[in-house]
Amino acid sequence: MNYHWNWRIFWEIAPDGVGTYMDTLWSGLMWTLATAGCAWIIALALGLVVGTVRTLPNKWVVAAANAYVELFRNIPLLVQMFLWYFVMPELLPQAAGDWLKSLPNSAFITAVLCLGTFTSSRVAIQVTTGIQALPRGQKMAGTAIGLTLPQTYRYILLPMAGRVILPPLTSEFLNIIKNSSVALTIGLMELTASARAIQEFSFQVFEAFSAATIIYVVVNLLVVVLMHLIEKKVAIPGFIVAGSSGGH
Repeated sequence: MNYHWNWRIFWEIAPDGVGTYMDTLWSGLMWTLATAGCAWIIALALGLVVGTVRTLPNKWVVAAANAYVELFRNIPLLVQMFLWYFVMPELLPQAAGDWLKSLPNSAFITAVLCLGTFTSSRVAIQVTTGIQALPRGQKMAGTAIGLTLPQTYRYILLPMAGRVILPPLTSEFLNIIKNSSVALTIGLMELTASARAIQEFSFQVFEAFSAATIIYVVVNLLVVVLMHLIEKKVAIPGFIVAGSSGGH
């Protein structure tokens, strides 16, 4: 049986009567961007803290930070998504668990927390690597001019390490956008779930997922361009770290 192509499907009214199939894709894109953006904020905040702690001289806090990284890095994302959505509410006090399950956007909140913590473990590794890639003289210079250890991290090590790790952070940002598609398994109508809904209602599978693919590519290309502009803006001329790619 020959497949019937119909690229005009996106301008047809969806079965819910609210809008067209193109509106369905647009809504899915907004949920994808909202999920990835909120999760990225959590990932950066947690990753910065955990990654920095892994470079401190205190072996106990380093061990705790390493345990955090290994926990979230070694459990598959899909399993973590199910644990956050189905198991976590049951572990909370009953009132809190019932409240969480009754939230209208519980799938969105779950996806944000899951993606944020999962990606934070990867960001933490990048932060640790960036700090350790800096010349040892920078930390010693901070101590020599009378800075405390927190001040040395704040004013010297972290600003320089941030410039070093911008390229790998770009990759993690792209990953979190793509990984948001896993949230369809808990009912979040993000971009992939929207494309799947179009396919199920219209049976135009190639058109639906071709459109979703193009949207993912365009969004990720925009992220790459934006991060490249930021990298050029904050680059320090003449600063090059051994083993880094490109001129930092």
